[in-house]
Amino acid sequence: MDQLLRVMNFNVSRDGIAAGEHQSLERPFGLDHAERLFAWAGATASWPMRTEPGGSRGLDDYFTRDFARHIGAEIMGRNKFGPQRGPWQDHEWQGWWGEEPPFRTPVFVMTHHTRPPVTLSDTTFHFVGGDPAAVLARAREAARGKDVRLGGGVTTIRQFLEADLVDTLHVVVSPVTLGSGLRLWETPDELLDRFRLEVVPSPSGVTHHLFWRR
Repeated sequence: MDQLLRVMNFNVSRDGIAAGEHQSLERPFGLDHAERLFAWAGATASWPMRTEPGGSRGLDDYFTRDFARHIGAEIMGRNKFGPQRGPWQDHEWQGWWGEEPPFRTPVFVMTHHTRPPVTLSDTTFHFVGGDPAAVLARAREAARGKDVRLGGGVTTIRQFLEADLVDTLHVVVSPVTLGSGLRLWETPDELLDRFRLEVVPSPSGVTHHLFWRR
């Protein structure tokens, strides 16, 4: 079976925006009230950071629970890992997620400024250069037959789409309008030349967009 490159549970506003342009330590998404985009996942019973019992079941919970299924590695852009730009000034920074990141696989962080790997719990971050195809080849090798998740952010996903390397996408559109920021698309119809699309509304108010290659 082929190893798929999958975008999973990626959140955008109804006008296609997933992040703001002014990321900082205090604003990882560069947006005020960014939680509006992923509140649907945080409300589910399977949300991994849940500290109290409860949470919703059903469609949203299925996608939250499915996030790690058959995933052997992740690729992310440097700005998903942290807010630093240019040469690394602070090697003490180890990502937004604390001592137990949720990935539980090798993670390949795309950057022009490599640094030694960082291991936290059962996740190792590798800081790699190269074009999307070269990075994907490394991630597939590390995934040992499982699929590779393309975690974002927007710029990274667009790079892999432009290189025609993405096999499936699950994009969650929240019913909020942000107006400006980093945009995944103007309309999901932009991807229909290469992908089939099924749109599934959820009782929570978000709409799940499921794309797979034609």
